[in-house]
Amino acid sequence: MTIALVTGATRGLGLATSRALAQVGACVLLSGRSKADAESAAASFRQVGLDVQALELDVTSVTSVRAAAEQVAQRHGRVDVLVNNAGILPEATDPSEREFANVDVFRSTFETNVFGAVAVTEAFLPLLRNSVAGRIVNVSSTVGSLADQTNPDSPYFELSVPAYQSSKAALNSVTIGLAKMLNGTGIKVTSVCPGFVKTDLTPASKEQAPLTPEQAARIVVTAATLPHHAASGTFIDENGVVPW
Repeated sequence: MTIALVTGATRGLGLATSRALAQVGACVLLSGRSKADAESAAASFRQVGLDVQALELDVTSVTSVRAAAEQVAQRHGRVDVLVNNAGILPEATDPSEREFANVDVFRSTFETNVFGAVAVTEAFLPLLRNSVAGRIVNVSSTVGSLADQTNPDSPYFELSVPAYQSSKAALNSVTIGLAKMLNGTGIKVTSVCPGFVKTDLTPASKEQAPLTPEQAARIVVTAATLPHHAASGTFIDENGVVPW
């Protein structure tokens, strides 16, 4: 059975991804900062026959990440799929005045979106190496694409959330570097853009988003279940390759 860990999984895309992976037969480790929230979400899935277990994991705490990795090692001995989904977009609700960017918002955004993903990946890589075919999925965004940001024809060309955009660009770079390092190991790394999703990440524009979390989760599952011949170190969405 596939053991899949999803970070930031107590709501939104992470919750939908946990459900989708469990529905295709994975034992899902649904993780979140709040143990109670993770337990509640996991229990609701088990009630409908899905194999979902709760895991307390705060990606911004090295202590929490290490403790979670030790717990998974003792319970399962490996991880087959790691979905680095935990992410924040505080600029969407930041009322402060600024010339360009709020440094504190920049710092907190990178703490979760980049450093959190790196910390979790570092802690769980030994368990991924125990998998026959490990998969790492970094949930990114097209708005982090440098090509997209500089394309006047892009629907997001005028968008200005520099902390979030640069954090996703940095996460994409992590994907590339990690894929190079893991070349030949059987572990594949993929950045995915789930699209514009109706989640609490962007509360002001939630009603404008065309995709439900369930629809957006499909591309995450695609990356989590890549066949052995698929390329590693790519950036994809539901339509195919996304330019870096």
